[in-house]
Amino acid sequence: MKLSYAGDVSVQTCWEKLRKEASAQLVDVRTRVEWMFVGVPVLESLEKEVIFSEWQRFPDMRVNEEFCDQVIAHLERNNADYDSSIFMICRSGVRSMASADALTARGYKYVFNVLGGFEGDTDENGHRATKEGWKFEQLPWRQ
Repeated sequence: MKLSYAGDVSVQTCWEKLRKEASAQLVDVRTRVEWMFVGVPVLESLEKEVIFSEWQRFPDMRVNEEFCDQVIAHLERNNADYDSSIFMICRSGVRSMASADALTARGYKYVFNVLGGFEGDTDENGHRATKEGWKFEQLPWRQ
């Protein structure tokens, strides 16, 4: 199956691109509840800010019809353009794929899904952040 967005990348590749590319951006598409109770990526050491926009709104989990407009407004404020690398992250890498499709459909050429997301899939004990994801890789975050 051919992807509509630019591709899937590891959290380490995402971090390196954010570090090296001035216009590269990270968009966290999880819900407000997840941001508050699970934690958020931090890019202060890169002198950047994460863009937060819910792909699906809690609690009914309906797709946020304003998502692309919200993200594009942030991208423009951050001096990102249609050729900038945009990295979409969710909990484990599913919602970020759908949001990457949507932003690509709006003309952004280099939109990537971050594999493993913020916490990754569950392990054999049902716990997250134990085998993959932003937290597992010990990239900067806070709760």
